[in-house]
Amino acid sequence: MSVVAKKSVENTKNLQQDSSSPESAGLKKNIGLSEAITMVVGVVIGSGIFFKSSSVFDYAGTPLLGILAWIIGGIVTIASALTVTEIATAIPKTGGVFAYLKELYGEKWAFLFGWVQSIIYVPGVTAALSIVFVTQATFFVPLTETQQKLLAIFMIFFIITINVISTKLGSKVQFISTIAKLIPIVIIIAFGLIQGNAGALQAVTATAKSTTGIAGFGAAILGTLWAYDGWIGVGNMAGELKNPGKDLPKSIILGLSMIIVIYVLINLAIINIIPVDQVIASGTPASDAAIVLFGNGGGALIAAGIMISIFGALNGYLMTGVRVPFAMAQEKLFPCSKTLGKINEKFETPLNTFIFVGILSALYVLSGSFELLTNLAMFVMWLFFIMTVAGIFILRKKFNHIPRSYKVPMYPLVPIVGIAGGVYIIGSTLVTDTFNALFGLVITLIGLPVYLQIKKSYLKNN
Repeated sequence: MSVVAKKSVENTKNLQQDSSSPESAGLKKNIGLSEAITMVVGVVIGSGIFFKSSSVFDYAGTPLLGILAWIIGGIVTIASALTVTEIATAIPKTGGVFAYLKELYGEKWAFLFGWVQSIIYVPGVTAALSIVFVTQATFFVPLTETQQKLLAIFMIFFIITINVISTKLGSKVQFISTIAKLIPIVIIIAFGLIQGNAGALQAVTATAKSTTGIAGFGAAILGTLWAYDGWIGVGNMAGELKNPGKDLPKSIILGLSMIIVIYVLINLAIINIIPVDQVIASGTPASDAAIVLFGNGGGALIAAGIMISIFGALNGYLMTGVRVPFAMAQEKLFPCSKTLGKINEKFETPLNTFIFVGILSALYVLSGSFELLTNLAMFVMWLFFIMTVAGIFILRKKFNHIPRSYKVPMYPLVPIVGIAGGVYIIGSTLVTDTFNALFGLVITLIGLPVYLQIKKSYLKNN
């Protein structure tokens, strides 16, 4: 047997061992297509749709290109999700992208992904969500910039306290917020399209020329990706579907298509209620639209619903996000592993990791803004998402002999769409937001000497 063949057999055994673990074997295949679509919609729709309209229309330059950015962002997301799902079914290991990158590219690349997710993405998203939460709170109570930042930091550690004391309590918060976030969306779409008189249709069909160019349009698409964020976890439900080969791609296509329609409709509704230039100037476009429709009283109800939605999203990101550095620390692949990989004996939760993420998030709150943090987080993560999508070509060559229930349709066209869209977005961001893009790259590259030092220390102590 050749060396390549031996490695292939070993890889197959490793994957099969993981897929036959008690954790995997215990999953019940009781999720049908309708439930799967609901899960996709529930995972992806978060806070971005309430706040990203301003920056997307600003970067796009015209209402038509703004709406088109939401559509293209959704198409890139669908193509990427369909591709990564095949990787997920072929590599049934816990850890998501971390596990995929480790198998396809090696431990070093997996570490870099976990590094930026722990240092930038999780605390950056947490900070961004806390900032938009307090921004929305100013609807009810006027707050200075300093007061907003202090309240944002308080909210972070308040939610951390909830999750440290009881994981079940954190889960209940998620359930309530999932229902709450759909209410303001439906109301704004329905009343905005019917009662609005700002002329959305005329604005979108106008032949105005964009002044931002191709790079600006790419930045607009990057802005939409914050609202589509969450798609990377869609493939995780494959093991619980009754018919994953047919239902998984259908749920992704139908679910994300529904989300694209929802996002397009709510943006059309908003610019049908408020002129586009006012939307661009607003920090809370959805709430402002609600005030125009229903006055301060009705606007307050919508604002409250949006705040509950953001609170739930913040809870969800913290609840799941801390597991990344915690898991890496337990594998001795993160600085201060003994401390961060420790479970608190009293609460049986990763208290130290929560504190670590909370401190980083607080620093980001003090130094950044919602737009800065979300764009930085999306830029850095999409570097690795592109690698993951491109990993399908390595997978087809390296693990093609492994039987699996799902293969990406229209291969290789669908993966190429995901890769091309991601590369365009990354390139555009380097042009339009060079400093922050380079900052993200520097933080990523800092992970290399950190990784080498961790491995050196490990070898020394073993």
